[in-house]
Amino acid sequence: MENAARIRPQRENEWDSEIRDLFDRMGYQTEDDLYNILKTLAHHPKMFKRWLPFANHVLFKSSLSPRIREIVILRTGWLCHSEYEWTQHVRIGREEADMVEVDFMALEKGSDDPHWNSEERVVLRGVEELIKDKQISDVVWDEMGKYFNQTQMMDIVAAAGNYTLVSMMLNTFGVQLDGWLERYEGFPRH
Repeated sequence: MENAARIRPQRENEWDSEIRDLFDRMGYQTEDDLYNILKTLAHHPKMFKRWLPFANHVLFKSSLSPRIREIVILRTGWLCHSEYEWTQHVRIGREEADMVEVDFMALEKGSDDPHWNSEERVVLRGVEELIKDKQISDVVWDEMGKYFNQTQMMDIVAAAGNYTLVSMMLNTFGVQLDGWLERYEGFPRH
């Protein structure tokens, strides 16, 4: 069962000039073009504008392949119990990273699932350590170094950190799934 929204998405008729300008620059014309998370963050334009460049880097400009990026984001969303994050990125994983149902099922279990190759498994171990311990151990860091360069390893940590923050906001603010999103039936409800 979905929790009620604590902070409801702003309606277009509530947008001030700062938010309207920001959405225009992002290429959105009406509230129907926007995700609920963006309409919710519109309540705090200064924070929203400062967070966007980092979020843009993580999602669109990182050094990670789309598949590795989505593995990091999806495992983070799962471990943070963020149905909104998970559901959005199942869609993105399918569209941009050629991910399929067996990938999503394996993400539920994480690094212990035999589905993963060595590179993917170590990324998942890194994400799991970040969520649990707020850092990656030397053993996992060294193993990650066999597959990723320093910049990519920094992007892995940045992606997990950004989507932990996003998951916290989504969960705490009670952001509802966008009406056009297909609910992922395997996601555990609280």
